[in-house]
Amino acid sequence: MEDNFAIRIENITKIYKGSAEPALRNISLAVPQNEIFGLLGPNGAGKTTTINILCGFLKFNSGEVYINNLSVEKDLNKIKRIVGLVPQDIALYNTLSAWENLRFIGNMYGLKGNKLKARINECLNMLGLEKSRNRQIKTYSGGMKRRINLIAGILHEPKILFLDEPTVGIDVQSRKVILDYLHELNKKGTTIIYTSHYLEEAENLCSSIAIIDNGEIITQGNPGEMIESEEEYTDLESIFIHLTGRSLRDN
Repeated sequence: MEDNFAIRIENITKIYKGSAEPALRNISLAVPQNEIFGLLGPNGAGKTTTINILCGFLKFNSGEVYINNLSVEKDLNKIKRIVGLVPQDIALYNTLSAWENLRFIGNMYGLKGNKLKARINECLNMLGLEKSRNRQIKTYSGGMKRRINLIAGILHEPKILFLDEPTVGIDVQSRKVILDYLHELNKKGTTIIYTSHYLEEAENLCSSIAIIDNGEIITQGNPGEMIESEEEYTDLESIFIHLTGRSLRDN
């Protein structure tokens, strides 16, 4: 049965081999098309496990996962054509230039010739990297690496984009460029799934969020409506601390 959800997770449980406790405990989520959806939680809460399952990198023990009405278990090759992933780690070759990295990645997506060249130029210009295209990645600043890492995930114009801490450790200017570009992508119809520890950023960026802890979804909804419904909490960070506790999560 088709629906209007970009992502639908039904009763997913994931138990890693050798672990006594599930990493995910019977979670369910539905993300509508054209949403900017924030998956938030402390370290070790289950965010990365969820993203890896959605991208088809990780098998789960029970439940069902659908991306654009395609089953992750049955239709993974089709899903790979319509999703993009921007990992927290910089997934680029340090000794290659930005242009060389993007040409290589574009070829992996099946992009060739003038179409690929035009797409690379478009993305470099949009993210302020056109003058640095021939520099090796190892010479880039942290903010420049984050921007080129984003381009690598969107070259093939995915319908659904997964972002894992896309603005961690960068300067204010690069953060603004990235967030502005994400808004533009979303306006053009891209559904964005975003994880971050920057709760103020999530509050401003996301149209809806879910907070996960100990492998369970503990709340979800529109961040603004969540804040309005809690008289003693004035922002998303205070709600997050209230729900997940103040204990340090160093794993």
